[in-house]
Amino acid sequence: MRKTTILALGAALLFTSSSFDAPEKPKGWEPLLDKKLSKWRTFESYRHKLGYKGKQPTDAQGKPIPPIGYDKNEANVFSVVMEGNEPVLRISGEIYGCVFTKQDFANYDLKLKVKWGQKKWVPRLDEPRDSGILYNSQGECGVDYWHSWMLSQEFQVSEHEKGNAMGDFWCIANSTADIHAAYNPTKDTLKYNPAAPAVTMGRGGPGFCQAAANYESPAGQWTELELINVNGKSVHIVNGHVVLAVNNSGAVINGQRQPLTHGKIQLQSEAAELFYKGIMIKPIDAMPAEYEKYFK
Repeated sequence: MRKTTILALGAALLFTSSSFDAPEKPKGWEPLLDKKLSKWRTFESYRHKLGYKGKQPTDAQGKPIPPIGYDKNEANVFSVVMEGNEPVLRISGEIYGCVFTKQDFANYDLKLKVKWGQKKWVPRLDEPRDSGILYNSQGECGVDYWHSWMLSQEFQVSEHEKGNAMGDFWCIANSTADIHAAYNPTKDTLKYNPAAPAVTMGRGGPGFCQAAANYESPAGQWTELELINVNGKSVHIVNGHVVLAVNNSGAVINGQRQPLTHGKIQLQSEAAELFYKGIMIKPIDAMPAEYEKYFK
């Protein structure tokens, strides 16, 4: 009897120890990152040079150079390291491109953490570190200015410098959206302001909008990002603060505005080293009531 009790107690302690070692999956959330990047594909385009003007690079004879392509990992741009039991995605930034989900997503809450590395690359050696989460991504990679990404909307991941901040918005390729915004104090770009009139982004108009404020964590610390994306509405959240809201997500196709409400998720490689962890997604049916005020 005593031996059985000791064995049972030992098994219970072993089970408890193993439970603490394994990261617990939050209820309703699907982890997207593992050490094999099994839920993602990659695309690499070019090592862009200074003076790039949006045209496909050419060789010495003026012939267009093809991109490196899909499912290539030249220079080990995309890799996963383990911190304890947790996978961490490293994107070196050396070559422009992206890692993107194999699955198409609609109506979800996405959470992840990001931290900058030390390395920077041409052509952004003198620019803030920059990357982004591209959502509602559709079609082929390489249709944007940098010949690197899919049609999409961007939740910018950027150092707070030169007017950039975590949670800024960019139209990628021919995307469009409506954002409540007004010109910032220097009058050189739009800044998110929920009290301002809505401005149509893209479609020949402005393609960039600053986040309302900077809530990036101090250097060397993880910044928590959250993207809530439902039926053409999305909210950019940084360390728990709403910094921007996007409405009427769309794309201009054959001159007509079409809805852009679902797609793959891309994480950019854009001349700066950075790390992501805790990438997880949860399906939702509607925009949570606490955020509906941003769309009135």
